[in-house]
Amino acid sequence: MPKAARQVLSPVAEDETDQALMALAANRVVIEGVSPEIDGGRFAAKRYAGEALTVEADIFADGHDKIDAALLYRQGQGAEWREAPMSFIENDRWGATIAFAENGPAVFTIIAWRDLNATWRYEAKKKRDAGIDISLELTEGRELIEAAAKSGRGSDQDRQATQALFARLEELAGTGDKDGQYELLTAPDTVELLYKTGVRTNLSRYPLEVPVWVDRERAAFSAWYELFPRSQSGDPARHGTFDDVIRRLPDIKEMGFDVLYLLPIHPIGKTNRKGRNNSLKANENDPGSPYAIGSAEGGHDAIHSELGTFEDFARLVAAARDHGMEIAIDFAIQCSPDHPWIKQHPEWFDWRPDGTIKFAENPPKKYEDIVNVHFYRGALPSIWYALRDIVLFWVEKGVRIFRVDNPHTKPFPFWEWMIAEVRKVDPGAVFLAEAFTRPKLMKRLAKVGYNQSYSYFTWRNSKYELAEYLTELTQEECADYMRPNFFVNTPDINPVFLQTSGRPGFRIRLALAATLGGNYGVYSGFELCEYKPVPGKEEYLDSEKYEIRAFDWKREGNIRDDIAFFNRLRNAEPAMKSFTSLAFFQFWNDNVLYYAKRTPDRSSYLLFIVSLDPFNAQGGNFEVPLWEFGLPDNGSLKVESLASGEVFQWQGKTQHWWLNPQDRPYAVFRLSR
Repeated sequence: MPKAARQVLSPVAEDETDQALMALAANRVVIEGVSPEIDGGRFAAKRYAGEALTVEADIFADGHDKIDAALLYRQGQGAEWREAPMSFIENDRWGATIAFAENGPAVFTIIAWRDLNATWRYEAKKKRDAGIDISLELTEGRELIEAAAKSGRGSDQDRQATQALFARLEELAGTGDKDGQYELLTAPDTVELLYKTGVRTNLSRYPLEVPVWVDRERAAFSAWYELFPRSQSGDPARHGTFDDVIRRLPDIKEMGFDVLYLLPIHPIGKTNRKGRNNSLKANENDPGSPYAIGSAEGGHDAIHSELGTFEDFARLVAAARDHGMEIAIDFAIQCSPDHPWIKQHPEWFDWRPDGTIKFAENPPKKYEDIVNVHFYRGALPSIWYALRDIVLFWVEKGVRIFRVDNPHTKPFPFWEWMIAEVRKVDPGAVFLAEAFTRPKLMKRLAKVGYNQSYSYFTWRNSKYELAEYLTELTQEECADYMRPNFFVNTPDINPVFLQTSGRPGFRIRLALAATLGGNYGVYSGFELCEYKPVPGKEEYLDSEKYEIRAFDWKREGNIRDDIAFFNRLRNAEPAMKSFTSLAFFQFWNDNVLYYAKRTPDRSSYLLFIVSLDPFNAQGGNFEVPLWEFGLPDNGSLKVESLASGEVFQWQGKTQHWWLNPQDRPYAVFRLSR
C-alpha cells in the first residue's frame, strides 16, 4: 500500500488491512471446483474400504510458472496426513486417485504451489535447445537445490541426498562442466528428489477438509433375500419359527444371497388387526400385519413369541453367518394401538380433539392398526433417544443391517443424528432407506447417512428409461453419495411388468437388477415367478402381510438357476463390484439393452445383452467396444459366453446377436484381448 494511503488509516484499521492482505496473499494458487464435495462439504462422499476415490479440482495460478499439486488425506483420530501427487488432466483440471483401507470417517484436502524447479527445467531446456548460453540458469538451478537442502522437507535420507546433490553440482561448477550440471539438474532422480525436498513456493491450501464416509463392502455390494419368517414352516396352518428359517438357510445360500432380510419380528397388536387381503375384520386365527408393532408382550425390543426366543434368534444370526450371510431386520417406526409406549409415553403420539389416538393415514388410505409417533413438541428429545436405543439394542444382538420403513416421513435431522450415534458404536452398521418418494427427498436421506436407497428401478422398463435413470445414478453428483438397491419386487409392490410377462419377464428383471446394480434384492416368491395380483393394483393377492403362506421352493418353472448364475457372476468378477463402472453401448434395437461393467485396467470386462421384450424374439447389430481395448475397428477380441460356456472370437466392430425369451432373454460375455 503506498505510504500516502497508509497514513489515512488508523493503526487498528491498518493492522486489519494487513491481516486481510496477508491472508489473501497466502493462497496465490487457485484451488476450486473440487469433487467429490457434497453441498460444499456439508455431507460426506461415500466409498467402501479399498474402493478407488478419485479427487479432482481446477488448479491454476497467474503467469506462466509451472505449478504442482497434491492430495492430502487421512483417516482416524489424530492420524498424520498422507500425500498423493496430483496429475494434470486438461484445461487446468488436476486429479489423484486413492483408497481408504478402513471403515469409518475420513477427510481430504488439496495443496498446490508454484513449482520453481519445474519452471527452471522448462525454461533452461528451451534456451539450451536454442543454443543460448545458460551459465546464469545453471547458477539459478544450483541455488534451487541449495534451498531444497535447507527446506527441512523430506526424510533425513532425502535431505542428505539433496545435500550430496548440491555438493556434486558445486564440484561440476568448479570444473566448468556445464553439460554435467545440466544433465544432473534435469535427471529423473533429481526431479523425484525435489518433489520430496524442494521449496514449495506460494504454498496454497484448499480451505476445507472434505469429509468421506468409508463403508464396509457389504454396504455397496450385496444381494438381498427378503422373507416373512412366519411363512417358513411349509404349512400355512403352522406359524413359522426362527428354527424354520435356519432350515431354509442352505436353500437360500444355494441361490447365492448374502443378506437375509426378515420382515418385522416383533409382537403384533390385536386392536383393529387386519384380516386376509387387508380386510378390516380379522378372523380369530388371522396373524395380522407384522407392521402393527407392539402388544402386551412388548414393542420394538421384543420378539413375537410364536417366532421363538432371543436365544433362537441368536442361533439364527450365527447360522446365517456360517452360511456367509448377514441378517437384516426391519426398523419400522410405527406402533399398534396396543404398543406399550402409548401408555408409557402418550406425549410421543398425536391425539384427536375427542381424546382418541390418531391412526396412520395416507388419504384416502387409513391404517387403523397403526399409529405413528411424532418427533417434536413434547417428544423431543426423548423419542430420539428411545429410537436410537432400539437400534443399538439390535446391534448388540448381532444385527448390523437395517431396512428402514418409510424414512422420508420422519425428520431428516433425526436420521442424521441417529445414524451418527449408531456409527459411534458400530461404524459398519448399514441402513437401507425404503423411500419411494420424490428424488430430492431420496437424495437427502442418502446425504444424511443412509448407506443404500430404494430406487425407481422397479418402474423403469423401457430402454430409454433404464439408460437415462442409470446414467443419472452413475454419472451425476449423486453417484458419490447415493447407492441404489434394485429390488425387483417387495411385499408392497407387485410390478405390472411382472404381472403380465410370465417367466421370461422375471428372468429379464433379475438380469437387469443383478447386473446393473451393486446392491439388489428379491422378495421371496420371486424365484417361483409369483405374480397373482389384486385386480388393477400393484399388490399381491393373498398377501403374506396378512396371512401365513407355504411354498414349494423348488417347484417346476422356478428361476433359481438364473439367480444362482448371476450371484456367482457378481462374486467372481471384480467388474461387478463397481456400480459406476457401468457404460451403455449401441445396439440397434430399442427392445434390447446393451451395456458393460469393467475394471479400469480391463482385466475384468463384461458385456450384457438383455431383451426387454418377454414375448418376442429380439436381435440386431451392435458395436463391440474395441476402442476400450485400444484396438482399431477391425480388431478382434476373445469372447466367452458365460451363460452357455461357448468361447469364440469377434472380429470387427459390428456384430449381431439374437435373443429368444423362451430360451434365455439375456446374454453375458467376458471380453479379453
